[in-house]
Amino acid sequence: MRILVTGGAGFIGSYLCERLLSQRYDVLCLDNFFTGSKDNIIHLMDNHRFELIRHDIIEPVLLEVDQIYNLACPASPIHYQYNPVKTTKTSIMGTINMLGLAKRVRARILQASTSEVYGDPKVNPQKEDYWGNVNCIGMRSCYDEGKRVAETLMMDYHRQNKVDIRIVRIFNTYGPRMALNDGRVVSNFIVQALKGEDITIYGDGRQTRSFCHVSDLVEGMIRMMNKDNFIGPVNLGNPDEYTILEFAKKIKGLTGTKSKIVFKSLPQDDPMQRRPDITLAKESLGWKPKVSVDKGLVETIEYFKKKILNLKT
Repeated sequence: MRILVTGGAGFIGSYLCERLLSQRYDVLCLDNFFTGSKDNIIHLMDNHRFELIRHDIIEPVLLEVDQIYNLACPASPIHYQYNPVKTTKTSIMGTINMLGLAKRVRARILQASTSEVYGDPKVNPQKEDYWGNVNCIGMRSCYDEGKRVAETLMMDYHRQNKVDIRIVRIFNTYGPRMALNDGRVVSNFIVQALKGEDITIYGDGRQTRSFCHVSDLVEGMIRMMNKDNFIGPVNLGNPDEYTILEFAKKIKGLTGTKSKIVFKSLPQDDPMQRRPDITLAKESLGWKPKVSVDKGLVETIEYFKKKILNLKT
């Protein structure tokens, strides 16, 4: 089987490529390297089953594949707000191009959607039948609404053209290979702690997040792709919920840093609660996270230690 992974040189995409190769599939990794990195996939380049294509999914591409994992899109606010028009184009035009490809070659396609489709939720935890609370004209809407339209397109191509689709909604994911400048809470806190800088909390720290290790996420995505007669959407994330202040203190403890915790103003539309209800994933996919947050963070901290050390030498 030939499998296309768009955004395959990104943080999550590289783990997905690695896992699919271990299952002896032929993997086409497509990336424009806006946020992806060759460092994430360099160890795969000698594998004769692996092929790298530098391409932006805003432009059509002609390939012969059996499955498509559509992960291409910057996912961190600092990256997706850098060029918001391009972010929206990636989610909408990119998804149209990938659906067109899936329709043409009769491939099954999985859309990597996001918990951001729930916006700043009024219910907690979030279930798949919750329609969300999104500001369509806010700073984050290029990503939030782009992903919501991508889900709409997936469903319409399925209803109108019988395209074989799958939709997963990914909650906060962490692990080695996150970029130093990722800009999200896990990498921010760890890098600040390791450098002895102030750990920056935006808002009062009472807002909550849930953190899923990348290996657990990839397992859920592969199960979803290969599950027949179930299109989703399905939440994939870790239901263990932490306030941002609790999480900052946990990072302080695990790194042994003397960094102080400081507070800054909360960005516009930053969600106050984020926790997945994973009942559907458990029942339909037999999936739940296995890696504890403490174990995953220790591994991630070690990765960032080496990364920072390499920058100094």
